[in-house]
Amino acid sequence: MTGAAVVEDASALRVGINAIALLSPRTGIGQYVYQLSREFLSMPSVSPLFFYGTKWAKELRSTPIENIDRMKSAVKSTLRCPYALLRTGLQVGFTTGLWRHTLDLYHDPNFLAYRFSGPTVITVHDLSWIRHPETHPKERIAAMERYFPRSLERASRILTDCDFVKQELIEVFGVAPARIHPVLLGVAAEFSPRPAVACAEALAAHGLEFGHYFLSVGTLEPRKNITSLIDAFSMLPEDLQRRYPLALVGMRGWLTSGIEARIRPLVDKGVVKPLGYVADEQMPMLYSGAAAFVFPSLYEGFGLPPLEAMACGTPVLASNRSSLPEVVGDAGVSLDPLDCEAWAQAMRRVIEDGDFAADLAARGVARAQGFTWRRTAEETLAVYRRAMA
Repeated sequence: MTGAAVVEDASALRVGINAIALLSPRTGIGQYVYQLSREFLSMPSVSPLFFYGTKWAKELRSTPIENIDRMKSAVKSTLRCPYALLRTGLQVGFTTGLWRHTLDLYHDPNFLAYRFSGPTVITVHDLSWIRHPETHPKERIAAMERYFPRSLERASRILTDCDFVKQELIEVFGVAPARIHPVLLGVAAEFSPRPAVACAEALAAHGLEFGHYFLSVGTLEPRKNITSLIDAFSMLPEDLQRRYPLALVGMRGWLTSGIEARIRPLVDKGVVKPLGYVADEQMPMLYSGAAAFVFPSLYEGFGLPPLEAMACGTPVLASNRSSLPEVVGDAGVSLDPLDCEAWAQAMRRVIEDGDFAADLAARGVARAQGFTWRRTAEETLAVYRRAMA
């Protein structure tokens, strides 16, 4: 648990937050829950209470449960309909836990709200299971189809991470625009440019050299479009591949057999380095040390990694689809995620044209300064109050 103290205030809004995402290593949604909650804990006008599945607590968890992914796999392999059974059990824990607590409002930051008698706010990060069902396991799609419409109905107000997802909800589900509130995410203060000496230890642990590697960050799953990135990287001359290997940061996700088969020969050659999950405290160094950050995702509801890379002064090459133009703007290079030749050309230019790379880096740092978690928290709190009204 984090050591942050809760600032108590008799008039503070008592908000229940589903924090189950913090039981696992933090990816995008986990970062959203953690950073938003951390801001709330420093604001006297809001008093958060966190739901961890088996209990409610005032403390904000900063570390995952050890071996949680192995435990999840064991449950899935031994139970029929594991998601439905788990959700039923969690609803019981959610409801019974509230016998001892009084909430003014409940916020579910991960799409699917539990039943609650008071005002409910949900965050919808994307509609990727609808727009790109081929990139999700069938059981995940089935769960979203079953529970998401109910969650929309329960929600007094709906948060999205950007305007793009708001329009998706209006188009696909016919949600009234007035119920949907886009609130851009932030970038933590830890993400800032670091000099080579500050990065040396973290990079050495992964066999990387400052300024001499490409970096991509995201769970290994089809939607992240890693196969196209590999195809683009493979178009670079072999001497450049050796001098600027591709580092892939992210946990193993789902439907990964094709990705793993595609990268295996390049891993054997030592020019692609799958680093797996990397601790949060090392990420500013990995971003800062990269020659460029590459993010060819097919679909994102926001895209925290490109923003974090920009904050660290790293040139960003990103997909031109979905929400990413809202995040990157003109501070990076926007590319068709399936145009491998264009990606290869951009990757080559950023390592061979120092002025071009420096301009991208400066524009990225300047743009990232406009994205703060404090602003995210304040705008979210304003939506809470509208839900209460």
